[in-house]
Amino acid sequence: MNDFPAIPLLEHRPYDRIRELYLFQEPMLMAAIRRGDRGEARRIINYVLVHIYSAGEERSELLKGLLLELVVMISRAAVEAGAVQSEVLGLNFRFLTELANIHDDEDLAAWLRKTLEHVMSAIERQEDFTPPLLVGKALDFMRTNLHRDISRDETARHAGISPSHFSRLLKERTGRSFTELLRQCRVDLACDLLRNTEQSLTEITDHCGFCDQSYFTRVFQDVKGATPKQFRAASRVNGG
Repeated sequence: MNDFPAIPLLEHRPYDRIRELYLFQEPMLMAAIRRGDRGEARRIINYVLVHIYSAGEERSELLKGLLLELVVMISRAAVEAGAVQSEVLGLNFRFLTELANIHDDEDLAAWLRKTLEHVMSAIERQEDFTPPLLVGKALDFMRTNLHRDISRDETARHAGISPSHFSRLLKERTGRSFTELLRQCRVDLACDLLRNTEQSLTEITDHCGFCDQSYFTRVFQDVKGATPKQFRAASRVNGG
């Protein structure tokens, strides 16, 4: 995301075009904040500010309105990334009080940049915090995509965090690597299908994302101490 596209402005309604630009950039900004990428967040903020400045005479009030919206979004992303909610709310109260007394465009831009830096610092102070929302989002993605080949990097992107940060969070929260956790999720699904369906082992192999039936059997036996056939038979003897 090094090069941004040029965004033409509507001469008679610059606000609409700028807000459209902001909404386009917002998911990328929120993802950068959640993964603690301060440099990328700064770059997006600066890009949005440049286009707000191009709005001409109307920009002063437009800027305040958009900055308020931005700060709300930034704060939400910060809390999702692990910042203490009470600290973020306290920062917001202070910054919003300052905003009411700022009227110069450059001061407004400086205010937004300062707000971003403080919020990012609030995230960084919580290095040992494991954001349950982000990890939960990643796990949901894994469980709904077990039938296909998924990678750590793809799962991390879906959760909006960097792959290395994702690996660290998984290890801290589950004690397992991505590969180990993905294997466990696949075996858990296989257990459910063996207990509750009449699907063949070939069908279960495909459904759970194993490359072939022999590999499925080997992994399943390693985790459960029994082959899939033995597990299914024991489940039925024990009433499921």
